[in-house]
Amino acid sequence: MAASLRHAPSAAPLAAVLDALPAGSVWQASRIADHADTCHPSGFAALDRELPGGGWPAGALIELLLDQPGVGELSLLLPLLGGAPAERWITLVSPPLLPYAPALADAGVALSRLLLVRPPQARDAVWAARQAAASGSCAAVLAWLHMPDNTALRRLQLAAEAGATPLFLFRPLAAARQSSPAALRLCLTPAAGQLRVDILKRRGPPLARPLLLPIR
Repeated sequence: MAASLRHAPSAAPLAAVLDALPAGSVWQASRIADHADTCHPSGFAALDRELPGGGWPAGALIELLLDQPGVGELSLLLPLLGGAPAERWITLVSPPLLPYAPALADAGVALSRLLLVRPPQARDAVWAARQAAASGSCAAVLAWLHMPDNTALRRLQLAAEAGATPLFLFRPLAAARQSSPAALRLCLTPAAGQLRVDILKRRGPPLARPLLLPIR
């Protein structure tokens, strides 16, 4: 025991090593992580102020938890989808409802670059979402998957990282009780014509109070 203590590194050299690292290399849990060069603005200033890097992470799994479809989840993403580069695809995997094309077009979404994928099996939907995210050809992937397990979630996160693509996974509110490798988890609920956003997980301290965002 004495020998192990004698050779243990002191705190001072460790502090010196950390101080020598480039700014932003070390994330402190008491601060919001800063990755502005790998994020896309959400289009909502109040939300961007609370998201690490000031927007949606470019290569990460993002969970949006909601009680039922149609609470404003697509309106939340319209600024991102409407600003997508013309050469990139927007892929929707197994949406529970058919997206309303006129509203998407009005928001600037290029309908000719919209892919709607409806695999017959749950495992095929996971595979399709992974392939779309990892391809690097999509501006965003939106997926509604039936009860993905932890292995599927980890693979989705790795696919998003590999393709530097934001992969939005829509899940029921009950999933909030489960652990997830997602870099960002938001709970969405309607609130008198607005959208209430509770940030359940981010690289930074917990958000003390929910956000209320104006949506269409």
